[in-house]
Parts: sequence; structure tokens; C-alpha cells
Amino acid sequence: MTLSPPPTEYKRFVFDTVFDGDKVVTPPRPKRAFTPEEVEAARAEGFAAGEKSAVARADAQAADALSKIASAAKQALEALTRLAHDHRTAAAELALSAARKIADASLDAFPEAPALAALSALARELEATPRLTVHMAIDDGARLEASLAQAAERAGFTGQIVLKSDPSLPRAAFIFDWGDGRAAFDPEAASERVEAALKAALTAEGLHAEPLFPSTPTEEA
Repeated sequence: MTLSPPPTEYKRFVFDTVFDGDKVVTPPRPKRAFTPEEVEAARAEGFAAGEKSAVARADAQAADALSKIASAAKQALEALTRLAHDHRTAAAELALSAARKIADASLDAFPEAPALAALSALARELEATPRLTVHMAIDDGARLEASLAQAAERAGFTGQIVLKSDPSLPRAAFIFDWGDGRAAFDPEAASERVEAALKAALTAEGLHAEPLFPSTPTEEA
């Protein structure tokens, strides 16, 4: 009987040698020992990378926060703009209402005032006119006639003034007729025109009025 030789012990093959054509390349072995300087350099590199990552995250969070603040500020300014427009509208309407009440009280006390003012303004138109016919709703004919005569004298009008009562005209309204021309005034219609013009101006202005917070000029150094 033939005995087999004892098994040969083989060394485990380690894939640490690479054959590249005619060259034999041995890859570098991982370093297992480091000097204190290398450890410190690696620690500093890792710290720098971590710090850079933290700064990047903080920058992203800050950018997001600024975007939200800008959006909130825009919404707040839009709300303030609408509020300011409503305030302007209410203030204008209040001023118009107050002016109307003041005008009404003034016309009650001096109903002839618009006619007298018109007579002075039309002095040049009337200077060659021999006759001026005035139509008004007359409450006190003597007072109105005396006031018109004084106004005509101040304006240099030497023609004749003929006063005719017209109850259909509103208080303080008048019609001047001098043949070659005509002038009229209706306080109610004038008030409606002023109100319409104010509403048109506010509508045209809309939300594009002057800035709520006008910038102040920068002082020169």
C-alpha cells in the first residue's frame, strides 16, 4: 500500500500585486500609523470641512429667512398702500362734505355773492354792453339790486342792469344775458362737478399715489 505525502501548507494569496503588461504595480498599503503632525492636520481638515458645511447650512437658512421677511414686508406694504388709499379717499370725501356745508351756509347768508363775483370777472366783456339782464331767484330784490349796482360801479360797467325774478332757479344761481353773450351759474351743478372730478382723480390715482415713506435726501459728507 502506498502512503500519500502529508499535505503542503499554502500561504494565502493576497491581491496586493497588479500585473500591467510587462510592469508589476504594487498598490500603496493603507497607512496604519500616523505622526502627531499628521493627526493634527487631519483633524484640522475635518474641522474645516465641518465648519464649511455648517456655514453653508446657516447661509441657506438665512437666505430662506430673508426671503420670508421680504415676502411679509411686501404684503405689509401692499396692505398699508390700500389702507393709505382708503384714508385719502375718506379724507377727501370728508373735506368735500365740510366744504359743501360751508358753501351752503355762505350762500344762505350771501346768496348774491356768486353774481357779484361774476359781474366783476366779466367787466371787460360787459364794458361796451348797454344792458345786462340778470335772472335770479329773488328773496330780497332791493338788497340784490343795490349790491349789483355797487359791483357794476366797481367794475366800471355803466350800462343798465335789469333784474328779473326766476323762482325756478336754485338759491344763489343766476343767468346773465347781455345780447352778445350769456353766463350762468348753478351751485348744485357746480358741487356735482367738483365731486365727480374728485372721484375721477382718486380713481385715476388708485394705489399709485406718492410713497408712504418718501426717501430723504442723503446728506453730503
